[in-house]
Amino acid sequence: MNSTQNRKIDQVKETTLVVGMDIAKFTHYASFLNERGQELENVRSFKQSREGFECFYQYLRTVVARHHKTDVIVGIEPTGHYWLNLAYYLEDHGIPLVMVNPMHVKKAKELDDNLPTKHDAKDARTIGRLVKDGRFNYPRILHDHEAELRAGSALRASMTEELGMIKYKMIRWTDRYFPEFIQVFPTFGKIALAVLEQTPFPEEVAAIGIEGWLDQLRQSEGLKSPQKPKARRLQALASQSIGIQEGHQMPVTKSPLLSAVIAK
Repeated sequence: MNSTQNRKIDQVKETTLVVGMDIAKFTHYASFLNERGQELENVRSFKQSREGFECFYQYLRTVVARHHKTDVIVGIEPTGHYWLNLAYYLEDHGIPLVMVNPMHVKKAKELDDNLPTKHDAKDARTIGRLVKDGRFNYPRILHDHEAELRAGSALRASMTEELGMIKYKMIRWTDRYFPEFIQVFPTFGKIALAVLEQTPFPEEVAAIGIEGWLDQLRQSEGLKSPQKPKARRLQALASQSIGIQEGHQMPVTKSPLLSAVIAK
């Protein structure tokens, strides 16, 4: 056992109330243990709400007084993002929060009844006993600029992934219905998107007059129209397109997908 774990074990004294909590989306379960891992109270459930948090805090104070404890340590198993609301609430009330490894919980709970089955009360007890053994880590609760940067970074990553998925769908769509389109517009620039939004199918491009088509793009999209040589080449390719002719009714001309990409 290394010195770091020894220091963690030393934090759980005779006067420490160990609380193991199983976190869920709507309801959390809490077990209340002493420094030896013995249950002091029955497992209680608390809602993921202000009322539920206040109820948990008041009950916690009652248990501390009833069993003559002077300090509390709350341990959780990180479950998605649901634990964050509780983490900030506990921090505001000066209650330390620690995390246990989900794999440790999975292995350790089999020791109680030799069953790997999941049960909220069982998990809460297992988490509490891992905490009293010093098998936990400290979460980093972000504030101010760090919290803003983390949220902004996550949002940017999500939007980048979303945009990549949209571009993949557009490539797949043009490969099916207008595979020659990429020969004129190898990338989905603003003009390419405008062309697809106004005339997404090759038969529409082949049938429209060049001048009228360019005027339509210029007026409806507020963009500089594509060069006439590009327009003529696209029209020539459209007239010989091998694109699928079936299934044109559902992909409507004014595509919300294209509109969203243009807006970005």
